[in-house]
Amino acid sequence: MIVASALFMQNMDSTVIATALPTMARAFHEEPVRMNVALTSYLLSLAVFIPASGWIADRFGAKNVFRIAIAVFTLGSVLCGAAATLPELVVFRILQGMGGAMMVPVGRLLLLKNVPRSEMVAVMAWLTTPALIGPVVGPPLGGFITTYFSWRWVFDINVPIGIVGILLVTFLIEDVREDTDTPFDWTGFVLSGVAMGALMFGMETVGRSVLAAFVPAAAIGLGLLACAGYWLHARRHAAPLLDFSLMRFRTFQVAVNSGSAFRIGVGAMPFLMPMMLQLAFGASAVQSGLITFATSAGALVMKPVATRVIREFGFRRTLVVNGVFSAILLGLCGALRPSWPLAAIYAVLLAGGFLRSLQFTAYNVLAYGEVSRARMSAATSLYSTLQQVFLTLGVTVGAALLTLSMHFSGHAAPEISDFSASFITVGLISATAVPLAMLMPANAAADLAPRR
Repeated sequence: MIVASALFMQNMDSTVIATALPTMARAFHEEPVRMNVALTSYLLSLAVFIPASGWIADRFGAKNVFRIAIAVFTLGSVLCGAAATLPELVVFRILQGMGGAMMVPVGRLLLLKNVPRSEMVAVMAWLTTPALIGPVVGPPLGGFITTYFSWRWVFDINVPIGIVGILLVTFLIEDVREDTDTPFDWTGFVLSGVAMGALMFGMETVGRSVLAAFVPAAAIGLGLLACAGYWLHARRHAAPLLDFSLMRFRTFQVAVNSGSAFRIGVGAMPFLMPMMLQLAFGASAVQSGLITFATSAGALVMKPVATRVIREFGFRRTLVVNGVFSAILLGLCGALRPSWPLAAIYAVLLAGGFLRSLQFTAYNVLAYGEVSRARMSAATSLYSTLQQVFLTLGVTVGAALLTLSMHFSGHAAPEISDFSASFITVGLISATAVPLAMLMPANAAADLAPRR
């Protein structure tokens, strides 16, 4: 629960400021469109520093790194709340991202190294829940604080959570570390940093008309070039920062490939659903937040059920059957209309949140099914990095699909038909995760969820 609370704090912070950006723009005397850099700088910082989290945890101890990461994240929050200009805010958001990059992967590493393998499914179910709640709670909370108090308070709410987290980690969490004298892979760090940073920057800015059209394309090209450079470097290095040899494990390979396809589709959901409710249905920001909250309610219902389902049916059958229904419910969001009874809309979102959360829980456990304790840090770094990239890609895909539908339909503003086409397409993208999940044996990772 301590690790889950830190994860909740990071996920909530990532979304809570979105509602406050127009007010912050007025305070900084900036154009609202320029405030997007406050979000992008944080994501870039995450992408650059997550790959180093595993090595740092092994060298200095996961408990110490996790505690320091919470402190850095909290300090960054305080400084963001005190920022007087947009450049200051960007610098402090980068500092915050450095803390977040260490906080979540290292927190997960603490769990993986302390929890018995047979209990990993139940633990990941607890861990997944706040990750899904945070993005839903963030926007309405940010709007409430900004409207009735001050936008600076959206950062200050992290302070008490951070202080309590540091104390709980100090007294309640056992330290785990690996004896290693492996030197830090500086070349890999630079190449992976350029690759992740450029790709994330390109994906975040493409199609937004914030920069010249060639800039996002050039950034994505640079990112792909750096990816190729890192791949060549990793093949020759004895201990690369991101160890792609882990892909030889069938369960890790399926969790990455199938999970990435699933995340692209699901990653578009937080972008498309609020937009559809507010622009096509005419709902207010508060009404939209109250409706989308049903997704997190589904995740809460999933928590006590996930362990029983996976133990009863196994990972492969769960990912295949649940993946099919998850894709159908994601596509079904495109059939929602303002004339639908509110209860029916809630039912679709509730069921979708339940199934998606179950799918994420299964992926997050399966990834470590064949990984030894000595390589757990490397597996956490690689898996967390790929998670970040493909969830961000999901937002980009959702925005691109909406733009394409508007272009071909000749709509100046997005209409319900445009959202319908986008949801159906991302549902089909998520469905491609199903055949990829079928590539592993039926009894894969059975020791992680033994039948009782």
